[in-house]
Amino acid sequence: MRAPELRGRGWLNTDGPLSLKDLRGRFVLLDFWTFCCVNCLHVLDELRPVEEKHADELVVIGVHSPKFVHEADPVALAQAVERYAVHHPVLDDPELVTWQAYTARAWPTLVLVDPEGYVVAQYAGEGHAHAIDALLDELVEEHRQRGTLQPGDSPYVPPTIEPTDLRFPAKAVRLDDGRVLVADAGHDEVVELDGDDRVVRRFGGFKEPNGLCLLPSEVAAEVGYDVVVADTVHHQLRGIALEEGEVGVLAGDGTQWMQGDGTERLSSPWDVAWWGDRVWVAMAGIHQLWTFDPRTGAVEVAAGTTNEGLLDGPAPAAWFAQTSGLAPAGDRLWIADSETSSLRYVSVVEPAPVVEPVETTQPVVTTAVGTGLFDFGFRDGAADQALLQHPLGVSVLPDGSVAVCDTYNGAVRRFDPASRSMSTLVTDLAEPSGAFVDGGHLVVVESGAHRLTRVPLGAAATTTDGFAHTTQRPVTEVAASIELVVAFEPPPGQKVDDRFGPPSQLVVEATPPALIRDGGGRGTNLTRTITLDPHVGEGVLHVAARAASCDADGGEGAACRMHQQDWGVPVRIGTTGDAELVLPLGGAG
Repeated sequence: MRAPELRGRGWLNTDGPLSLKDLRGRFVLLDFWTFCCVNCLHVLDELRPVEEKHADELVVIGVHSPKFVHEADPVALAQAVERYAVHHPVLDDPELVTWQAYTARAWPTLVLVDPEGYVVAQYAGEGHAHAIDALLDELVEEHRQRGTLQPGDSPYVPPTIEPTDLRFPAKAVRLDDGRVLVADAGHDEVVELDGDDRVVRRFGGFKEPNGLCLLPSEVAAEVGYDVVVADTVHHQLRGIALEEGEVGVLAGDGTQWMQGDGTERLSSPWDVAWWGDRVWVAMAGIHQLWTFDPRTGAVEVAAGTTNEGLLDGPAPAAWFAQTSGLAPAGDRLWIADSETSSLRYVSVVEPAPVVEPVETTQPVVTTAVGTGLFDFGFRDGAADQALLQHPLGVSVLPDGSVAVCDTYNGAVRRFDPASRSMSTLVTDLAEPSGAFVDGGHLVVVESGAHRLTRVPLGAAATTTDGFAHTTQRPVTEVAASIELVVAFEPPPGQKVDDRFGPPSQLVVEATPPALIRDGGGRGTNLTRTITLDPHVGEGVLHVAARAASCDADGGEGAACRMHQQDWGVPVRIGTTGDAELVLPLGGAG
């Protein structure tokens, strides 16, 4: 297939518009991403070694295809490109023109174009950097011998960055003496401020830290450190001993968790909070809640299946979507679940009496505001009508209400659990991502403005009808019975290895659930017949797939890799609809 030309609103990180014709003679890797997506951020990091290794023969181009309204703002995109250290050209594609031309169906999607302008491979999800590297090793030599490879300089031009004391701060906590600790993600530091917001100390050794948790004093005295930090890109929890000024690793070996790993590895921990007798962790990278016990060092999964979505119920069976903010309040742990634009909570309820002894309590997940992955907006009022847009922070106010940092709406919202209603405390903020109470003020971390802002708690709340929005992506016309095919081909030098059990897994669900009559649920085959209900007519198919491949030579030290991706595919049942739906997990072709 001849690669379609690159079209969008404009370009970042380069001097002018780029075209595939201009890049003829080099490989081009298109990375379809959106800056809300943690999987896309993982892929940015995965690709860095590949970019460096093949710098002469490969040009990586980010194609930013937004999910949320805020992500279509060119200023917000430019900030995200800086925040996440994107060191290659980026095409701004707010209308999804190039996205549709390449029939992308998921964030992230990777497409490799050869020096003659033909698509040679497509991948969805994370974990494909090694496959792309192996394929390039083969194809670079092939095109060199054919004379079609013409190495050249990178078209990347770095942006100018103005120095600031804080850079994209994420969360902050108040210490007992009035000082404040800030997770300064853009500087890879935790910064200590005095009462006048002047920098007192900087703690280094982090990589985009986001969450901070101050331990109870008696626990801190016992374990020898005061603060737990969610060190997001290092995939670790770290501890800070404030008096000594020392930082140490508490959990995580520095490698990103993948399917099949144990709790010795983490995946993009985004926030931490003390609730009950331990630290709770928003494990945004795999859509779960974990816990960490500072006294024993034990790390455990507390809630979530790793499936991305909004599903309430018993904690082990619940679905989350990039949980990014935590706030304890008595018997509830409030949650900002960013990708579902929702406010949720974990609570502990008494189980029904039984004859045999059981645990006395059972965690349950409940949604207060929000409906799912693709619905968002800015609307106050009753909980079942209120809308948020990608909230990253949550705090409990003195009156028991909950302040939500409604990040992509640039606002702080207030949810009243008693009346189950939402109002707005303040607007016109720059990506508020965390907050804490300090006397009569709510101190808000304005990440996009690189500062802390104080909002009087006595200010009158307002209400707004705002807007409602559903993520608009092309709808696929399908037949009532379809063959779902997740296409996967092992990378060069690897094979599918089933010696130790099924090497793949496929989970299919739908919104609304009644859309699927037959063929939903979990299985090990990457091909499945799905029967849909014509009376329901349309909805979203949620498909989660993973496949393992191992070195073909085998033997001691052989490496195995996990490839995984979640899709949300809008479909409509029609008499002329496709009888086959192919989703590319990865492979050349």
